[in-house]
Amino acid sequence: MDKPEDNADALRTLLPPLAQARLQSLRVKHGIAIAVIEAGGLDAVERERLEQAVKVSLAGQPGVSDVRVALTADKHGRRIIAVGSGKGGVGKSTVSTNLAVALARMGRKVGLVDADIYGPSQPRLLGNEGIKPQARGDKLVPVPSQWGVPVLSMGQLIAADKAIAWRGPMAGNALGQLIDAEWGDVDTLIVDLPPGTGDVQLTMLQRHKPAGAVIVSTPQDLALIDARRAIQLFEVGQVPVVGLIENMAGYACPHCGEVSDPFGSGGAETAAGDLGLAFLGRIPLQLAIREASDAGTPPAAGDGPAGEAFTAIARRVATWLDNQ
Repeated sequence: MDKPEDNADALRTLLPPLAQARLQSLRVKHGIAIAVIEAGGLDAVERERLEQAVKVSLAGQPGVSDVRVALTADKHGRRIIAVGSGKGGVGKSTVSTNLAVALARMGRKVGLVDADIYGPSQPRLLGNEGIKPQARGDKLVPVPSQWGVPVLSMGQLIAADKAIAWRGPMAGNALGQLIDAEWGDVDTLIVDLPPGTGDVQLTMLQRHKPAGAVIVSTPQDLALIDARRAIQLFEVGQVPVVGLIENMAGYACPHCGEVSDPFGSGGAETAAGDLGLAFLGRIPLQLAIREASDAGTPPAAGDGPAGEAFTAIARRVATWLDNQ
């Protein structure tokens, strides 16, 4: 029979001083040592060094066959909401922008991280292209926007016409610098993830555990198949899925007013029901949304009909956050 407390007490003394000072809990069960360490204020490199030091200290000790390290978020309780999708072209970045802006209009202290390292678009969507972030010590200072949402994006650090040809580890380190920045009193970070289930998503799950994930899909079957893969990734990473959003749902002809469904209708809501997840709402396929986004004026920043769908979704996300 395991004696986790006795074993854990002995193992605590083997940890390096920094890990001992930040240790929140340490237990051993069935040969697996699980250390939970508060990592607030540490950048990505420091987090990785701390994690490796703990693993080296505990590996091979009596009764320990495996070591797992969980690095928690900052002490001030900043929470991350990841916005993901299974494939590109479903409007995930536009949703991320407007979700952040709508939450800020509700009085939330929100920041936005453009984690789409290879295809950053948030500077265009928030209307602050060409403004580079400053540095304070070894941390970046987010770029403010006129909509009350500070943002960090590779689009602010790399020329718009320059391709970013990085391998996975470099992209992961870049993500760490964007998240571990001087966010000030921001308590909620909306992270616009790249499409798919690759290196950046895995880095997010392992180093910057989100409080929840929002999945964006169009109604068509192909997008929903890929959305299910994104959902599965978050479930494996033990990140709760806040719900699904159906984007580009219904097109109203500006001439006759007739509504058509070029991408289908109701698919995301049906998928949410099948998976036991919340359906957060639909966003119509509107020319006004596209024009406002290209102009750097998010529809959610105004009171017009184009922003109503985003505001309704933001209310549901805010309720979910308040209930955690």
